[in-house]
Amino acid sequence: MRILDVLARACAVLAGCLLTLITLMTCASVLGRNFLGATLAGDFELTGVATGLAVALFMPWCQLRRGNILVDFFTAKASARTTAWLDRSGALLLAAFMALLAWRTALGGANAWENQSSSMLLGFPDWLVYAGMVPPLVLTAVIALYQSISSGESARP
Repeated sequence: MRILDVLARACAVLAGCLLTLITLMTCASVLGRNFLGATLAGDFELTGVATGLAVALFMPWCQLRRGNILVDFFTAKASARTTAWLDRSGALLLAAFMALLAWRTALGGANAWENQSSSMLLGFPDWLVYAGMVPPLVLTAVIALYQSISSGESARP
């Protein structure tokens, strides 16, 4: 589990750096537009690309910390064993969905590569975003799979 922790932390730090850079770029663009009459072309394209990538990069850390929303209305009075089983089942389901999402994202990236699709203003290659999203999605699936088969305590924080 130690390597998963290190990788999830690295993804989260990278996502934070991406969002910081995008924030600085947006500030520069707004200030330039309002005070200098000049703007950064394609800033909204880069914002969309970086934000999408950041979301994928934050997912492993969220799953590792068991930060997903838990609705325990129906399980509040369930036994610890039942709750642990449901939590592990949920983690297994999430692992399957993240693996499916990673697979489909990889196929989308391959398609973007073949078609050489790019953003409208900057010509930023779309396949780079897909390629950046696949590893954190796979990592999220692996973390969730580990949590579903581990014999540790319940997934509740």
